[in-house]
Amino acid sequence: MARVRCTPAKKVWLWRWRNTPLRRRSDRLEACIVLTAWLIAVAGGLSVALVTGASFEQSLAVRRAQVHPVTAVLTQDAPGAPALTTDGSSEGTVWAKVRWTAAEGTTHTGLAKADPGSEAGTSVTAWVDRRGELRSQPPTAVEAQLYSVLVGTSAGLVAGAAVLGCEWLARAGLDRRRLREWDAEWARFGPQWRKRMSD
Repeated sequence: MARVRCTPAKKVWLWRWRNTPLRRRSDRLEACIVLTAWLIAVAGGLSVALVTGASFEQSLAVRRAQVHPVTAVLTQDAPGAPALTTDGSSEGTVWAKVRWTAAEGTTHTGLAKADPGSEAGTSVTAWVDRRGELRSQPPTAVEAQLYSVLVGTSAGLVAGAAVLGCEWLARAGLDRRRLREWDAEWARFGPQWRKRMSD
């Protein structure tokens, strides 16, 4: 008995755009949906990334402009153990009570970061706003650029993924519609095939 060799079918690229009797209206619609979705995902994702990154960097620049460093003095010895961040890791600094004099000459006290074990009277840098209230140290310009790139890239990826998710839902709807059409066609022609086979 001779063996029959089956060769795999060749993949035809862009078949939905070719004029063929096998192409259905839903195939043309799907091709338009895919092309449009990818164009919007790439262009829209890039636009969202650039706008979000620039906006975030500008907000950090405003934050840097609203605070300035002052020289403060520890009013008591700093604790010996480094402060912990919200995720439980060590920062290498501790919170200690400090005193500083504002530009108008008033004296203020509060908590600022210092090296562990620093003695009372040691000078440290504290960050204050225009009203003289303590604030956290703002990110540097380089850090702000890095954060902006990360935030912008994340926003762009989320926007692109949302568009492609909508495209997938639209294609899934088209697939369900095609299955219903195939079922209807099979209901029409299936009995004729069975009749011919039984003859």
